[in-house]
Amino acid sequence: MSKLAGKTVFITGSSRGIGREIAIACAKQGANVVIAAKSDTPHPKLSGTIHSVAREVEEAGGQAMAVKLDVRDEKEVQSAMAQAVDRFGGLDVLVNNASAIALTPVQHTDIDRFDLIHSVNTRGTLVCSKAAIPYLKQTENAQILTLSPPINLAPHWLGPYGPYTVTKYGMTLLTLGLAEELKGDGVRCNCLWPQTTIATAAVEYAIDAALLKRSRTPAIMADAAMAILTSEEASLTGQCLTDEQVLRDSGVVDFEPYKVDPACEHLMRDLYLDR
Repeated sequence: MSKLAGKTVFITGSSRGIGREIAIACAKQGANVVIAAKSDTPHPKLSGTIHSVAREVEEAGGQAMAVKLDVRDEKEVQSAMAQAVDRFGGLDVLVNNASAIALTPVQHTDIDRFDLIHSVNTRGTLVCSKAAIPYLKQTENAQILTLSPPINLAPHWLGPYGPYTVTKYGMTLLTLGLAEELKGDGVRCNCLWPQTTIATAAVEYAIDAALLKRSRTPAIMADAAMAILTSEEASLTGQCLTDEQVLRDSGVVDFEPYKVDPACEHLMRDLYLDR
């Protein structure tokens, strides 16, 4: 039996990309998966909705619940958590995956845009985590996994896109703080970040489509997430981890299958990582 069989995993921003990949990976282990995202109707340029992912989850062997959710809306989040618990009988894992991006320096960042990325990234992580905690405390081996980077205060990361950096580091600080806050409640909290860029719509449309060939597929993040979520090590909490680090520690030595372009020799290191 899989360690996630019968467990309920709530994943924000899971209608496409990394969130979708994690949802399907959880489903393959027999989990109940809550697909919580804003996309409930097809987008002209972006594939995937909460309903299409729900079908994929069920085809992969899991139970699915599709919920249209704006992580900025506290009442919506509270209602979604309650619906998930009512449907599946509890909540075991929260994956804070929803994120908004704006790679601009302060001088070129529209304040409305900053309000958006802050409300989705930092505030959304706080709202979702706070709503999930009462339910997580009631189960064994409960976890919060946040897709955010290790905090690197090197000037070359702070200068180019400080506003976005503030919001992503905010996600990390909240998660590390929760690891300490909840250490007596049996709720483990960790951050996960990709070692290289991942081929998602965010990379293609918000950064540079040319990076896709120098990226890895979302599968590597899903595999790393599974390694964390299925671990029963009580000490695995309060850590900032990279996908490659997690998988190497799990015994993976061949990362070639994760490449988008098998011929690419120089992958693009992701933001905030110097090595």
